[in-house]
Amino acid sequence: MSSTLQTLFQSSGDLIADRRYGMAREFRERGDHAAAIDLLEQTVERTPGFAAAWFDLGHLREVAGDRDGAVAAFARALAADPADRHGAGLRLRLLNIGGHAMSADYVRSVFDQYAAKFDDALAALRYTAPELLAQAVADARRAQNRPVHFAAMLDLGCGTGLSGAAFRPVCDWIEGVDLSPGMIAQAQRKNLYDKLDTGDLTESLDRHIRADARFNLIVAADVFVYCADLTLIAALVHDVLASEGLFAFTVETHGDGGVILGPKLRYAHGEAHVRTALELAGLTIRTLEPVSTRMEADVPVPGLLVIAERAPSSPLSPR
Repeated sequence: MSSTLQTLFQSSGDLIADRRYGMAREFRERGDHAAAIDLLEQTVERTPGFAAAWFDLGHLREVAGDRDGAVAAFARALAADPADRHGAGLRLRLLNIGGHAMSADYVRSVFDQYAAKFDDALAALRYTAPELLAQAVADARRAQNRPVHFAAMLDLGCGTGLSGAAFRPVCDWIEGVDLSPGMIAQAQRKNLYDKLDTGDLTESLDRHIRADARFNLIVAADVFVYCADLTLIAALVHDVLASEGLFAFTVETHGDGGVILGPKLRYAHGEAHVRTALELAGLTIRTLEPVSTRMEADVPVPGLLVIAERAPSSPLSPR
């Protein structure tokens, strides 16, 4: 995903404020941050509930080295839009203010904006997670002298259906779930899925548990960059997997053991956190290896490819 600041624009309801906001964005694009900050300050003085203007102001103040001013602006953006569709809470977290989680509304708004051009954007980043996962799953099955075939697969954070395309040849039934209606619409056009749902992945997993549904394969390609702690997700996945079912996913990673939020507003998971989450869930790690699924400024982004298995007839995980 591009590092360019992408703000969800919603009119302030004041034509003069909207005009100033538009001019501020033009100055920002030209690199005249001082003029942009001045116009944004005029904008929020006139319309103090304008979340997008507060968010842009926070970003530019942070760029200018005004940390306290950035914190104040991001806090006003969050107050103006408690759903946090711009990600102000995340920016506050990066500035070490509070412990804001990544809101579903923020993730949804980002991907709804990107849906139509998402595949092209990932191609430009040389994104390969679905293909790497499909190959690793096939290798894991062959190592166990088992057929590379799955009766039912669940694609968490299915996006536009890239994993559906990679796994369709070896699955009888594929179900996908994604927060973004825009991404689901793109996936529907490809006719790869037997069922598609719009919603939160943890809520989807919980619904499947209550319905006593079981999947032989659960895939999450670069989805957990928007999820901090993997402990609950791993436990839910365990309870939705069929006996000897596989959980295959990729994460971005870093050199320490925990979870960090990077400057691109994506979580990176240390190997120790991944291992602990899977072990607590009662899942057996079959593959855990370093990979890079995409490039950033022509540099490979460090990641992990993981395949874990639910043991035969293992009990439900503690939650």
